[in-house]
Amino acid sequence: MENNLPISGSASLALDFHEILMSSAFFSSGLDKTVVCYDLFYRPAPETGGFCIMAGLEQIVKNILNFKPSESDLEWLRQKGVSSEFIDFLKNFKFSCDIYSVPEGTPVFPGEPIIMVKGPAAEAKLIESLLISAVGKQTLIATKANRLARAAHGRKVVECGAKRESGFDASLYASRAAYIGGCCGTTNTAAAKEFNIPLYGNMTNSWIQMFDNELDAFCAYARAYPDDCVLLIDTYDVLNSGIKNAIEAFRREILPKGKRPKAVRIDSGDLAYLSKRVRRILNDEGFPDCDIIVSNALDEHIIKDMLQNGARVDCFMVGSRLISSSSAPSLPIVYKLVAVENNGRLVPKIKISENVSKITNPGAKTFWRFFDRETGKAIADLLSLEHEIINEKEPYELFDPDFVWKRKIVQNFVARKMLVPIFKKGELVYTLPNASEVRAYCADQIDSLWEEVLRFENPHKYYVDLSQELWDLKRSLISKYSGVKFAD
Repeated sequence: MENNLPISGSASLALDFHEILMSSAFFSSGLDKTVVCYDLFYRPAPETGGFCIMAGLEQIVKNILNFKPSESDLEWLRQKGVSSEFIDFLKNFKFSCDIYSVPEGTPVFPGEPIIMVKGPAAEAKLIESLLISAVGKQTLIATKANRLARAAHGRKVVECGAKRESGFDASLYASRAAYIGGCCGTTNTAAAKEFNIPLYGNMTNSWIQMFDNELDAFCAYARAYPDDCVLLIDTYDVLNSGIKNAIEAFRREILPKGKRPKAVRIDSGDLAYLSKRVRRILNDEGFPDCDIIVSNALDEHIIKDMLQNGARVDCFMVGSRLISSSSAPSLPIVYKLVAVENNGRLVPKIKISENVSKITNPGAKTFWRFFDRETGKAIADLLSLEHEIINEKEPYELFDPDFVWKRKIVQNFVARKMLVPIFKKGELVYTLPNASEVRAYCADQIDSLWEEVLRFENPHKYYVDLSQELWDLKRSLISKYSGVKFAD
C-alpha cells in the first residue's frame, strides 16, 4: 500500500507567516535594507520566582547558520502570494545582522534585553520565531531545573522527561537545558551522546512483570548489570517484598562478584516515609552505600517538603513537571523594535501602552550587572544606551525607574556588560561553550545572587534600573507620542 503520510516540513519555514509577510513587504516599501534594532526580553518572571536562567543560544546559532529554504519551500511560498523579489532574497539568503546575547546560563530578570539584534529590517524580522521558540521553552526548563537542584540541596536531580516532550529536536534541547540549569544527568540517550551529558537509566515495572516473581526479576537484572545495578522496588510492596527481594538479589548476584549495588528506586507511595524505612533496612543489612532514588511527579515544592520531613533520598528523578514546566508552561517573551535607521543614525522607537509594564525601553541598548567588589554578590542591573560607559572608579547613583525617589549610591563595585557579541555582520564571532561549561557558569552566576533573591516564593526584589540618559529618553518619547507632560 502506498504511504501517503505527510513528510516533515522544512525547519527554515518554522516561522510565523506574519514575519514572512512583513519581511516581504519591506522590499516593496524600499525598507528591506533599513537598519533596525530589536530587543528580546520577557515579562514577568514565571511561577513565583524573580528570575530565569537563559538557555537556547546554541540552537539559535545552529538554526541561523543552517537557514536555507528548499526549492519546494520557495515554490510553496510563491503560491501563497509572496513576492518574487522576496523569494529571490530567500533563495540567496546570507545573514548579515549583528546579534548580541547574554551567555547561556545567565540569570536574567524581567525587562532586560536577553538578545539584541541589529541589521537589515527584512532579516531582523524574519528570525523572530527562531529566537523566541528556542529561548522561550529552553529558558523555562533551565529555570525549573535550577529550582529543583536548589531544592535538593546538593542531592542529585536527574532529568527523565525525553518521552514527555514533543519531537526529537525538542526533547534533545530540553534535556540540554535541564542539564544547564542544574540537573546532574539525563535518561535521554540522544542528548547524552550529542552534548556529553551523564547518562542514567534503570528498570521499569514491566521488567518485574515479565517474570513469575520479583526475586527472579531482580536476580536476572543484577546478572545483566552487576556494575550498575538499580532495582525498582515498588511493583508490589516496597517494605514487605521489594526491599527484601532487592537485598537477596544483591547477596546472590552482586556481592559474590566483589561488587556493590548502586541503588534502589521508589516510584510510588509516600516517598518521604518509605525512603526513611528503606534507608534503615539497607543500613541494618550492610548496604549503607546503596543509594535511594525516588520519582513520581516531583517538583521543587514536593522535594523541599520531603526533605523537611526527613526523607532519606540520594537522587530525585524528575520528568513531566520539569520538561513541561507544568506550573508555568510558557514564558511571556517578546521581540520588540527599539530603533530604526534614518540618515545614517539609529532613531529610538517606543511602544506605548495603558499597561505601564508594556511600555518598551527605547533605543539600542546594553545592560550592566553591578557586583560588590568585596562580596562578589550582584547589587542590581542597569539598562543603558549602547554608547554609555560606566566608570567603576566613581560612585554611581542607581534609581528605580518607576519610583524615582528610591535611589542608591553604589561604590567599590564592578560593572559587567552582560550582552556579548555572537554574530557581527552575519559572521559567527562567538565560541559556543559545551554543555558542561555552561552548567558550571550557571552555578557560578547563581552563587552571585543573594539568598533572598533566590527564594522560591516572595523573593527579594532585584532592581533593574535605567540610566539617567535612557530614562530621560523614554520620558521624552512618551511625552511626544502621548501628549503627556511630565513635571520636572
